[in-house]
Amino acid sequence: MIDAIAIDGPAGAGKSTVARAVARKLGFTFLDTGAMYRCAALAVVRRGVDAKDEAAVTKIAEQIAIHFEQGEPQKVFLDEDDVTTEIRLERIGDLASRVSVFRGVRMAMVRLQKVLAGGGRVVMEGRDTTTVVCPDARLKVFLTASADERARRRVLELQARGEDADFQTIRAEIVERDKRDSSREHSPLMIAPGAVVIETDEMSVNDVVDRVIEAYYAEGKSE
Repeated sequence: MIDAIAIDGPAGAGKSTVARAVARKLGFTFLDTGAMYRCAALAVVRRGVDAKDEAAVTKIAEQIAIHFEQGEPQKVFLDEDDVTTEIRLERIGDLASRVSVFRGVRMAMVRLQKVLAGGGRVVMEGRDTTTVVCPDARLKVFLTASADERARRRVLELQARGEDADFQTIRAEIVERDKRDSSREHSPLMIAPGAVVIETDEMSVNDVVDRVIEAYYAEGKSE
């Protein structure tokens, strides 16, 4: 068993925000697995590769270097280039979901994630952290919320960045991404056996963070 907290859930459930806050409170390292797939997607765009070309996209995923620099905010580097802001663009997030269905891409990312998680005292989040990347995590969590609530949050987030955001468009994209993530052949999004399921519609971020930490201690997962 690895002294880690693995958090899965659909797009817009608040996984990154919660995982980052839990890591900060526990003094753990935050491993943003979703950012890694976004890096792969960004690399595909930068190199002008057809995102539908599985072989070419997989080759890129196997070649790129990704690392994190802890801090507030945590920085993400792609081939030594700080891409912390660029990978959060909506189009990169959507492309990340598309290229992540490729088996080779997932294998490349999972190999690196396992290495990073192996040292323990990490909090990670994504679509398959509890089922594939770190099934031996001391605490496994599945965060979820209704499509309406996730769309509402995403609209507010984009508007805060000064970007245009249409609720119905965002909601449709979320529903489509849910379908794609849950039905993909390799490492589909699912609730892992033994995972604590937290529905966050009526909860604040602080409430969710406290719930995760309570679960960690309640199960005797920390001294």
